[in-house]
Amino acid sequence: MREVVFWGFSGVALAAALLCVTRRSAVASALWLVLTLFSLAGLFVLLDAQFIAAIQVLVYAGAIMVLFLFVIMLLNLGRAGPSDMRGWLGRGVAALLGVGLAVELWVLVRIVRGGGFAAETAAYPLPPGELARVQQAEGAVGMLAEPLFRQYLVPFEITSVLLLAAIVGAVVLAKRKI
Repeated sequence: MREVVFWGFSGVALAAALLCVTRRSAVASALWLVLTLFSLAGLFVLLDAQFIAAIQVLVYAGAIMVLFLFVIMLLNLGRAGPSDMRGWLGRGVAALLGVGLAVELWVLVRIVRGGGFAAETAAYPLPPGELARVQQAEGAVGMLAEPLFRQYLVPFEITSVLLLAAIVGAVVLAKRKI
């Protein structure tokens, strides 16, 4: 059952990512990217990384995508050009992907409530039982925070500076039009 949910989330993520890069409308691309990020969060839950899944939804699908949509709307990129939703075919594909994601989430909730993941073995780089011991000692946040702020501090800060530069660039471009 776990493999079915994995392949379902993977298929939705790949289809949404493909639609994200092939759409003409920047707003439609951003919304397909949101679906991709939600599917990735589902994959993180399957890997028993609930904290990363929650951060994926809150930070990337929430805050970063709101920022992207704000920049798109500030630049008025969504007004020009033809629509990506051409007739019943485009709407049917979108509805089918939405229903598929809803079914996957329903199955995932049923499995997690029934304890289906706890009985199965997961492929962790730590020996069996070691992950639970480290999580008890440091907590899930501590396990992520230490490497993030020790080993990966510079890439983390570079990413934040790049996002800030993108916002400033969008504001400068928008001011020229005003």
